[in-house]
Amino acid sequence: MRTIKRLTEAYANARIEEFDDDSRYVFLSDCHRGDGSMADEFMKNKSIYLAALQSYYALGFTYVEVGDGDELWENFDFKHVLWANNSTFRLLKKFYDEGRLHYLYGNHNMQLRDPEYARSCFTLMKDEAGEMVDFMPGLEPCEAMIFRHRHSGQELFVVHGHQGDAANDQFWRATMWTFRVFWKYMHAFGVRSPASPVKNLFKQHKVERNYKRWIRRSRVPLICGHTHRQKFPHDDALPYFNTGSCVFPSYITGIEISDGQIMMVGWRVEPDDDGYLHVVRWVLAGPEPISTFDLRRKARD
Repeated sequence: MRTIKRLTEAYANARIEEFDDDSRYVFLSDCHRGDGSMADEFMKNKSIYLAALQSYYALGFTYVEVGDGDELWENFDFKHVLWANNSTFRLLKKFYDEGRLHYLYGNHNMQLRDPEYARSCFTLMKDEAGEMVDFMPGLEPCEAMIFRHRHSGQELFVVHGHQGDAANDQFWRATMWTFRVFWKYMHAFGVRSPASPVKNLFKQHKVERNYKRWIRRSRVPLICGHTHRQKFPHDDALPYFNTGSCVFPSYITGIEISDGQIMMVGWRVEPDDDGYLHVVRWVLAGPEPISTFDLRRKARD
């Protein structure tokens, strides 16, 4: 029941964002941007991720990073992540400069909940000439957000999803230590920690059952990451959405909201008829009207 309590606390303190049917959002999580070493899981999909974000930027989407964007368990200093992903962060800065970036922290970048630490990470960066320039000095990563429809009042709750998962929440510092001294090097050979829900099927199902218990109690749809297991509700299933991750072999997944609808999408590299490789988007589930998942309205009806 710890997950129920932690999600309820996060909901009570969540940052509120109003939206309408003209709003456009993309939700991605679990990029795990690292230092460019063999243990850096993000590197294999970096080009796909950049192509997707460039497309979303051009189309006027707001980017919502749903936690674990930065791998700060395996890397002692954020500047190593920044140096290895300079082009990525320069693109994120373009979203930020236009007020189109929301940055949630997860268990793997929990340090960002400390405002002083976040300021030390996001205030300055080196430009292409090696000069220190303003980066994202006002960025304040948060634990959770509520997206509230401006006209209907319908809410969508967005949180990374580690809340109440003991090894990744209450005892995250101890788990982080094991990653830094051991699991980081095992990841270079594809071996994952048993504390992670990514490869642990029992842990995945337990975490997801707790998510659904919270949805039944609150009657609020939930968008999260953490398990790396993409989910989109079908038929009369509870409105539990999971973005998946950006570290799958050769593709990334996420959730889009546009024109009053929600869908799950993926991005991958595919050849065209002439054999040239392109990064392409495909729809995995949906689109469905967001109002379809308004449990509170259904209860009133």
